[in-house]
Amino acid sequence: MSKKLGFNPYMASWEYVPDAEPHIVGDRLYVYGSHDVFNGINFCLGDYVCWSAPLNDLGNWKYEGEIFKREQDPAAPWFRITNGLAAPDMVKGPDGRYYLYYFMGGTKMISVAVSDTPAGKYEFYGYVKYKDGTPIGKRKEPFQFDPGCLMDEDGRLYMYTGFAFGGNPILLDGSKPTTEGPMWFELDPKDMLTVISGDELHYLDVLTGEKAKGTPYEKQPFGEASSMRKFNGKYYFIYSSLNSHNLCYAVSDSPTSGFSFGGVLVSCGDVGLPGVEDTNHAHNFTGNTHGSLIELNGNYYIFYHRHSNRKQSSRQACADRIEFKDGRFLQAEMTSCGLNDGPLPGKGTYPSYIACNLWGKKGTKFYSMLPLSKNGYPYYTQDGKDREGGTKGPDQYIANMGDGAVAGFKYFDLTGTKKLSVSIKGKATGTIEVLKEEKGEPVAKIEVKPCKTPTEFSTSINLEGKNALYFRYKGKGAFSFYSLTLE
Repeated sequence: MSKKLGFNPYMASWEYVPDAEPHIVGDRLYVYGSHDVFNGINFCLGDYVCWSAPLNDLGNWKYEGEIFKREQDPAAPWFRITNGLAAPDMVKGPDGRYYLYYFMGGTKMISVAVSDTPAGKYEFYGYVKYKDGTPIGKRKEPFQFDPGCLMDEDGRLYMYTGFAFGGNPILLDGSKPTTEGPMWFELDPKDMLTVISGDELHYLDVLTGEKAKGTPYEKQPFGEASSMRKFNGKYYFIYSSLNSHNLCYAVSDSPTSGFSFGGVLVSCGDVGLPGVEDTNHAHNFTGNTHGSLIELNGNYYIFYHRHSNRKQSSRQACADRIEFKDGRFLQAEMTSCGLNDGPLPGKGTYPSYIACNLWGKKGTKFYSMLPLSKNGYPYYTQDGKDREGGTKGPDQYIANMGDGAVAGFKYFDLTGTKKLSVSIKGKATGTIEVLKEEKGEPVAKIEVKPCKTPTEFSTSINLEGKNALYFRYKGKGAFSFYSLTLE
């Protein structure tokens, strides 16, 4: 049976799972994240779901279904809108069961659910607690948020939490953000709940705020999204910086101390790569991001998320290969092919939503919780309401491709490709220029005219080998971009 092509986002176009923590169990890769809904008015409004794929077929993702409902937690506040299920992490216990650590808004605590299988379903298990039974977060600790877990090779279990965005509306319960850095707790693997590192709070030397000034963390101080991974005997702490659009890392020989700043792993706008200086000139519309690293089939990948529908709260799971050299990671580039681990074939029809680069005549923006104005800005969206579970409906697409808008796809193997078509709908009259470089000269042009139903417009093309394809519109009106076909 042939393997499926891998795209970004790698889940179905109707799925909105940010904050991905990837874990290998047996011969499959499982992803655990929070769960947005399409056009949601806040983050994490859905219940937890799980997706998995065979390690030898990373384009073939399976929806495992809903694995844990918010109402299963006895402490769940009645008001969901500001108290959703935030980013979880999963760890396998010494008893062979699978433990899901998570934070729910309005509780201040770190909760745990358990299952006999990696894809659940999970049942509520308890709260991470001190030896006297007090849940962490119920004393005067800084805000507990988005736990990341590591079961070390010696059987010791560590949990990492932290949130450093002062003044953020997520702190509605009066909690205080950390000003020190991320916290760590060693837990008893016998019950997977009890803190055995003592009542005193312990912080990683991954700095934030004023403490980061004058240190290597100054430009990328800790913000949130704690995740710990171990490669080749070294510990890699992954986090989102206070810049929010990127994931960074620190590295140490110990899981609890001695960390040194490593660098940026990925930005959901490619900010930091050559020629991309800030979020106003990013290669995509930015917002927060969260994810982790994993080694798969001898290669390393960074998992993160992107934003859709003109605001932060409809986020989608992405992953890209990242270079690992001499113990250091180099910033990854966002691509359309992601886990495909190579350029997409120059034959076939591809949905427009796999564009990894998108901007308007005015550039891009850092999204807020409120929808960005449509004026001058293209965006990923879908028709209809949220449709969890694969309910039939059209794929996501790019809306509002007006004059000066650019959609970029990386990468295709265009050896032997002779014809390029786009499927669009709208009131556009003008030319779609096709470029192989962001600021290059057109290699082809497609004349388009108004159409009330999706219509194909074509051109010949003559490129060889691995190439990016950028589509830049010049003209009047705007169109919705549905797909491109290579022949």
